[in-house]
Amino acid sequence: MPVQGTEAAAPTAAQLLDFVRRAAADARLIASLPLDPEGRTWVRLDGPGGSEAWLIGWPPGTGTGWHDHAESFGAFATARGALKENSLAVRLPSGGWRALELNEGVDRERLLRAGQGRGFGRHHVHEVLNESRAGHAVSVHAYYPPLPLMRRFSRTGPVLRLEQVERPEDWQ
Repeated sequence: MPVQGTEAAAPTAAQLLDFVRRAAADARLIASLPLDPEGRTWVRLDGPGGSEAWLIGWPPGTGTGWHDHAESFGAFATARGALKENSLAVRLPSGGWRALELNEGVDRERLLRAGQGRGFGRHHVHEVLNESRAGHAVSVHAYYPPLPLMRRFSRTGPVLRLEQVERPEDWQ
């Protein structure tokens, strides 16, 4: 049982961004990640204030596919290589739909090179890609509260479809 007053305060978005940037700059931590030429690799980290954090290796040509992090906000930073983030500047309904037609102008794209990071809010829909043909990318991610679920989507033109809902037991 925790002693009263010793529980960690929930981290802010700025604290998560600071954490992922500092972790991404830790050369020893980054070098400790085993890299696989065929698939992504990951190691769970101790994030601040009870957050969920991951060190992730991205082989050339890999990505996440479109997804969100439900009620969690978060941040990620590239430690090695470069990652492209495609995102939607629109808040999706939290439930009750299987397909949505997106309006024009909601697509956003950014390239995060080593040392660069970004924060995001709840229900942020994006995909993250290592578009390099030759080199691994490595990144650090943190979420709060710890991910209750992730929704995975497919996209054809302006149509976004909910394909799957994953729970923590599906990826841990």
